[in-house]
Amino acid sequence: MNLLFHFLPVYFVCFQSAEIMAYRGSVRPFVNFNPKHDAEILHKAMKGIGTNEDTILMLLASRSNDQRQDIKAVYKNTHGKDLVSALKSELGGLFENLIVALMTPPVSYDASQLHKALKGIGTEDEVLIEILASRTGEQITNIVKAYKKEFNGKLEKDILSDTSGHYQRLLVILLQGSREDGLGEENIDKDAKALFDAVFDAYKKLSGAELEDSIEAETTGNFENLLLAVVKCVRSVPEFFAERLSKSMRRAGTDDSTLMRIMVSRSEIDMLDIRTCFKKKYGASLYTTIQ
Repeated sequence: MNLLFHFLPVYFVCFQSAEIMAYRGSVRPFVNFNPKHDAEILHKAMKGIGTNEDTILMLLASRSNDQRQDIKAVYKNTHGKDLVSALKSELGGLFENLIVALMTPPVSYDASQLHKALKGIGTEDEVLIEILASRTGEQITNIVKAYKKEFNGKLEKDILSDTSGHYQRLLVILLQGSREDGLGEENIDKDAKALFDAVFDAYKKLSGAELEDSIEAETTGNFENLLLAVVKCVRSVPEFFAERLSKSMRRAGTDDSTLMRIMVSRSEIDMLDIRTCFKKKYGASLYTTIQ
């Protein structure tokens, strides 16, 4: 255990320095974007008896989140009502949840997921672990601000009241958002990978085991799960999410909340890489598995 905790600070330094710079999303800004035109298409899809859900889905899924916010603003100016409220009144179930998620700015979406995980009786620890272990320092800083603005509360205070022990302490460390941003894009892959590999190799040489194996042997519960998530994200964020997606669809029934959260939140960041990792790791395409 002593050796494990000796190396953990170094891992966090590695993790804090790793930022995703290249665009690897599966959703890109729509070419020749016209928010007024799109707002009218959505209005017609919801007008009269029945709703054209296919039109709503195809349009919103082919626009970036920034473009969806532009459509929302134009819709409000043109029709005098909130687009998200209009969509919610016409849709239902998981499809409604998906569309609302797509219409929510990424930082606000993360903040809302964390708030939902913390409110009421019990805590959805998997949500806390997934988001706080995988987001960049800048993203976490913005999430904290959005949480305070939208829910009139402090994320750190809510986490402190719902968690305890080493698990709580590590969540708070990740919450600080003090990671080093702004590393040169040309140096990210080479320098970060070299640093990661050196630390991983040093730990294995001294302990005779992979870091993940030591964590599993010497820790338990949510603390173990959070440590493993952090280390997996140091190794590969896309692989971490590929594994999370597989687990969400592996049991009898589907963990729709996890599936939706990952597909929406990573669609403009690294979904292409997640897709590749999923196929390599599980021998089936993510597309086919979701179907």
